[in-house]
Amino acid sequence: MSSIAKYCVAYVTSPIGKAESIAKALLTQKLVACVNIVPQVKSMYWWEGQICSDEEALLIIKTKKDLQNQVIECVKKNHEYSVPEVIFMDITDGNEDYLKWIHDSTSCSHTQ
Repeated sequence: MSSIAKYCVAYVTSPIGKAESIAKALLTQKLVACVNIVPQVKSMYWWEGQICSDEEALLIIKTKKDLQNQVIECVKKNHEYSVPEVIFMDITDGNEDYLKWIHDSTSCSHTQ
């Protein structure tokens, strides 16, 4: 595999009851190949000058780098937070068959 990453993993936290609808929106639009939902994580964070704590779901999303902006827009449209977490980490190596599956399962699969 080349050193330039073509695929990435995104992390999104959401209210527990909203995670599946966000995942379905991403999958329906073929923006992602897979979403794992970790049903409950405790998040502690700064918000509006205060330390806050919430029980949330964690979405672990596999997609192509060239779909990142569309993933962000879809999450923002389907999320109830004004500033949802959507962060990406490059996949630089892995099972070539799995990476091909990511490629084949997303829109824009005509591009490498």
